[in-house]
Amino acid sequence: MSGKAKSHRVVGINGGPRKKWNTALLLEECLKGAAEAGAATELVHLYDLDYKGCVSCFHCKTREHYLEGRCARRDGLSPVLELLEDSTAVVMGSPIYISDVTGALRSFLERYVFINLAYDLDSPSVIEAGPAVGLIYTMGVPETVLEKWGYEAIFATHRASLKRLNGPFIEQIKCCDTLQFGDYSRYHAPMFDEELKKKGRAERFPGFLEKARALGARLGSVK
Repeated sequence: MSGKAKSHRVVGINGGPRKKWNTALLLEECLKGAAEAGAATELVHLYDLDYKGCVSCFHCKTREHYLEGRCARRDGLSPVLELLEDSTAVVMGSPIYISDVTGALRSFLERYVFINLAYDLDSPSVIEAGPAVGLIYTMGVPETVLEKWGYEAIFATHRASLKRLNGPFIEQIKCCDTLQFGDYSRYHAPMFDEELKKKGRAERFPGFLEKARALGARLGSVK
């Protein structure tokens, strides 16, 4: 892929289904920080789009097209991939479902990373200088279990995959012990203490919003 100048833009990718809850709020705050740093911003909600993960057509690995870094499949994700090709930074957010990111974000990552992956011995990517990357995870479990339950290994895998993009840096925010529901009385969830969850939301979540805004400022400073 050519090393042409990209637009000074930070794209937010919401891999969660909710647009006004933990993940989305952190992404919005991150993009505010990016805007304050002078970058244009755009937020994409993956659950609004009609698309699938990689279909293994290998068009992006043919001799004629492997340097393009573009997916031949045309669907709801195509405009997003084109937008990212012309952006200096991306921040992806997802709640953790069954110990990993949502299927929507996983399918997005299959398409986004694979088109830029090179089957070369000396170079892992077709991108000369890729975007700065932010990852925001939200989850109901406490931070103390991340290593024990294998979460840290999963997050490390995401980081390793995204290194293929050849960006200047990758940063992760892990927002743990989140408030899952507005009204816990409606749900069968006896393992959670509603008052403690709400107390955590009031006392800890503002700090994560600050971290997200600071991450956005760093992403927005990349040109």
